[in-house]
Amino acid sequence: MNIYTTDKIRNVVLLGHGGSGKTSLAEAFAYLSGITSRLGKVTDGNTVSDYSKEEQKRKFSINTSVIPIEWEGHKINVIDTPGYFDFVGEVEEAVSAAGAAIIVVNGKSGIEVGTQKAWDLCEKYKLPRFVYVSNIDVDNASFRQVVEDMTALYGKKMAPFNLPIRENEKFVGYVNVITETGNRWEGKEVVPCEVPEYNKANLQICRDTLMEAVAETSEEMMDRYFSGEEFSESEIRAALRTNVCEGSIVPMTMGSNTLCQGIYTLLDDIIKYMPSPENRQVAGINMKTNEIYNADYDFSKAKSAYIWKTIVDPFIGKYSLIKVNSGVLKTDDLLYNVDKDIEEKIGKLYVMQGNKPIEVSELHAGDIGALAKLTAARTGDSLSTKATTIKYGKFDISTPYTYMRYKPKNKADVDKISQALQKMTHEDLTLRSVNDSENHQLLLYGMGDQHLEIVVSRLLNEYKVEVELENPKIAYKETIKKNSDVEYKYKKQSGGHGQYGHVKMRFSPSEDVEQAYTFEQEVVGGAVPKNFFPAVEKGLQDAVERGPLAAYPVVGVKAVLYDGSYHPVDSSELAFKVATVQAFKKGFMEAQPILLEPIMSLKVTVPDAYTGDVMGDLNKRRGRVLGMNPAPGGKQVIEADIPMSGLFGYCTDLRSMTGGRGEYAYEFARYEQAPSDVQEKEVAARAAKVAENSVE
Repeated sequence: MNIYTTDKIRNVVLLGHGGSGKTSLAEAFAYLSGITSRLGKVTDGNTVSDYSKEEQKRKFSINTSVIPIEWEGHKINVIDTPGYFDFVGEVEEAVSAAGAAIIVVNGKSGIEVGTQKAWDLCEKYKLPRFVYVSNIDVDNASFRQVVEDMTALYGKKMAPFNLPIRENEKFVGYVNVITETGNRWEGKEVVPCEVPEYNKANLQICRDTLMEAVAETSEEMMDRYFSGEEFSESEIRAALRTNVCEGSIVPMTMGSNTLCQGIYTLLDDIIKYMPSPENRQVAGINMKTNEIYNADYDFSKAKSAYIWKTIVDPFIGKYSLIKVNSGVLKTDDLLYNVDKDIEEKIGKLYVMQGNKPIEVSELHAGDIGALAKLTAARTGDSLSTKATTIKYGKFDISTPYTYMRYKPKNKADVDKISQALQKMTHEDLTLRSVNDSENHQLLLYGMGDQHLEIVVSRLLNEYKVEVELENPKIAYKETIKKNSDVEYKYKKQSGGHGQYGHVKMRFSPSEDVEQAYTFEQEVVGGAVPKNFFPAVEKGLQDAVERGPLAAYPVVGVKAVLYDGSYHPVDSSELAFKVATVQAFKKGFMEAQPILLEPIMSLKVTVPDAYTGDVMGDLNKRRGRVLGMNPAPGGKQVIEADIPMSGLFGYCTDLRSMTGGRGEYAYEFARYEQAPSDVQEKEVAARAAKVAENSVE
């Protein structure tokens, strides 16, 4: 691949709802630019960007992939992203590296939730964008309807650049709004044709919109517009490029990915109207001067880059995908990772074509490439020279809230699973593996049930280890509400040296509910010698780990040792420890033991129309709605307290209720007494487990 300077580079991310045609559009780009000799299909599992076994099996994108294509002396880094919400982390990474976006809308399905989410992401990152309507060759596909719906949602900034020409219900050509000319396909050739009569009224409306936008770029243009003067094609294109780059106009175009119709025009428009990195800004902090460093994709400044994605693949190895923010990176450069405080020789430079690394000699500011085998590097890290140390801000990544417990099918695979998950979490920032030692379980956090299911499948197919997912144990805790006074004498004589420990203890609720227990001693007259007090406390420590009620950790208990007795020969630390454990069990059960359940503070953001359904569902989950606050875009934020057990399956149910438009977040609030039915169920489960173990 040739070397491209900053002004010749375009970084374009493909966004949209799952199934809208992003991957097939990327494939059409690859085919037309000569990367492939035949057009791959998602259904056949042979596209450039959907290269993983999971993607080929499931027929949809899971990972973000980059396809750099060369077109008319320019390089377009096409970034293909997944459309399903479980893989939003991949999309967020891609958007952070892009300079512009193409929002792909299925001409048959029209605007979907993913379309609106894509628009919101572009707004957040201030990305110039096109809207491309795919499948326009399919029956019932309507470009006009999509234009009307997008205009209703986002205003008059929507500007069709092309209009479809249809004959006998077939897509045969297009009208170019800027040049006011008709074009039709004859085989692979595009030939001029008359603008059909039915297009003329629409053409005039679209052209008037464009001319108004052109006129608004300067006072001189405005004067010429009102005096009835015509603009030249080059003036129109220059003004529209300004409008597109600043986001005041969003061009709309259409085509057929599978027939490669409309794609040639789209590629030309990307070059003509989308900004090169030199038209974008980026800034970091110079760590030596503590001043803002305006890198702004300037090739003449010190080298700097940031890692926007990591690929860890058992078959192709580890690659750090980078975007060069300033300077020119060359083979064998030394780069300093400010986040890890390590300097590494980068060795070879690559550009990734799907999963295929292509070696290049240098990467200019604004370009996207890849570095192999950077040992300490992670997604979000900043790279620069040690002389000019630059740190860039991290991009936002969604927090995973869906979690399941996982168990190795083969206990010998524990270490392999841990290593595999570590690699996968380096690659996927929305995946987390957590060791919940308090409840003796391993947890896997992701963006949804499908996300976790694919992780399990990848572990099996790529790393050859098998795990099972099941509902996690809730982090219940046990405490007491009343006081008790008990004694326990541990006495064991089996020939020779015996065991003797005798304690009298009081148990009561503690004021410090955060602590498992507080221990005091009021022994007088040496009934229990001081040297056995640590053994009593050790007994308490052991006893509170698994409570007598349902084997959950104990909190908020005050224990007072006030009397007992000892044997000068048979008493030992072990004897007093055992006596204390048994006294605790007895005293705890006599002091009205209760189960405490974790309560989460939940915020659900949904469009107004769904608030009733969502609140009704929360009530079924024992949630308490605390209030509602309006949010931008005709949405409401519902705030509620909900037991942790009520959140199982919530991600899937909320998406189902709201058509994918609902979002939620939660954090731990406090512990509260669990209802009697919940307590009874947990106590019964404990009893059943004890009985099962005793039979074994």
